[in-house]
Amino acid sequence: MSERTTTRRRQLGAMMRKLRARRGMTLEEAGRLVGVSKATVSRYETQAGPVKWLVVDALCREYGATDTERRAVVNIAKDAKQQGWWSSFADSIPESMNLLLTLEDEAVRESHFSCVYVPGLLQTRAYSTALQKANEVPLDQAEIERLVGIRMKRQEILVRPKPLRLWAILDESVIRRVVGSPQIMREQLDRLLEANESPHITLQVLPFSQGAHAAALGSFVIIGGSEPALDVVYVDFHTGSLFLEKEEELERYRLAFEYLQAQALDMEASSAMIHRARKEL
Repeated sequence: MSERTTTRRRQLGAMMRKLRARRGMTLEEAGRLVGVSKATVSRYETQAGPVKWLVVDALCREYGATDTERRAVVNIAKDAKQQGWWSSFADSIPESMNLLLTLEDEAVRESHFSCVYVPGLLQTRAYSTALQKANEVPLDQAEIERLVGIRMKRQEILVRPKPLRLWAILDESVIRRVVGSPQIMREQLDRLLEANESPHITLQVLPFSQGAHAAALGSFVIIGGSEPALDVVYVDFHTGSLFLEKEEELERYRLAFEYLQAQALDMEASSAMIHRARKEL
């Protein structure tokens, strides 16, 4: 299995570490309980080599995982070699994007806070293209089209049979910043208004009038699994990306998002503000 096909394996290792840490067990204690060596448990957590889902299942039971957590982790173990739709791009995209797409493919919900641009899952093709053209490192047209194509394909998780539950909070600057051209921005705002009518998408705008708020952390995404214990926070910096999984990190971002939900306009008022911004273009 090549380096570029191990993102599910990486996700599995992170989950196994988290469950064991929550139980307060050492590697040796965990291995002894299920009849494997300390080295085997360590290998399962560090993404090295293949795994046996029966051992994963046994470890989850010893860790006191809930039935939902155990099924989710076992399913990832069974699919550890599975390649997603993005595998054909894997050699030419950053490992962080590879992992993001893997996590998103398994996610049931996502909570976004965006303070600069529209979240990728809600961008129009023209808006996404304009963003790529604004890159400080000039990209040729073929590369721009490839990257935009990946983003458009990624949006299919919103229309799959069991669509992702998306909650997005946008700083007012996101709907005021004209990306590309007024026409491109009008189309983008129309897309946001359409999204806010979807039963599985909630969109709120955080107005300038709120002043200081709970988003000093900057833009972030909470990628939600079938159980809160499987959540991961994704933070995209200009120079790289972070995936945070420690419980104290998760709690900090969950709390920030709860404050933002309370401070932002409700869905109806948010749509009204987007309508006004569109009219002013």
